[in-house]
Amino acid sequence: MSPLRQARSVWIMPPHCDSLDGPVVTAARQALDAGNVDVVLPFVPEQGETEVKDVFQSTLRVREFGDEAREVADRLFFETVVRVHRAGEGAPYTGLKPAGLSFGPVIPLAETAVETGTTEAVSDFLSDELKGQLRRRLDEVNRLAAGKGRSVQDARRYVEAMLGFEVYCHRLFQMLQAPAHHGHGGAQSASVE
Repeated sequence: MSPLRQARSVWIMPPHCDSLDGPVVTAARQALDAGNVDVVLPFVPEQGETEVKDVFQSTLRVREFGDEAREVADRLFFETVVRVHRAGEGAPYTGLKPAGLSFGPVIPLAETAVETGTTEAVSDFLSDELKGQLRRRLDEVNRLAAGKGRSVQDARRYVEAMLGFEVYCHRLFQMLQAPAHHGHGGAQSASVE
């Protein structure tokens, strides 16, 4: 990494892990239904296991007091698991999101890939999106190149677009080489040389 130039990128996850129909709460529901906390533990970092186990045991006890108590206890367990999960990603907990939110086009395709074992649909979608983005950005560079000789300001716009295109390509390459789920690091640094 160049000590002189460093760009920070914050990875913003879609409302997936913290929604009531996302994978974390789904696993938490399954754990409660099975009476087995181990079902949800893979979604939390090791240092959060004790808290999740403690709240799980309390939830199981409170659930016996009726439907209202069960609903409140379950909600507390879901909130705890999601909060601990998000902390493991280095991300803030901002509350549970309702079920049925749109995750955008990629998450459902990625989930289908996991279920089917084939990447064809998600690969085709991402390839088409990449080609479109690269074409649009390069068209802008070419448009600005035509007028870069008119003034310093026009040349500056061209240079900004040209370097922006190159950095965009560099970051895409880095993302293609990155570990899955960003290593639970929340924010990542990218070297720009």
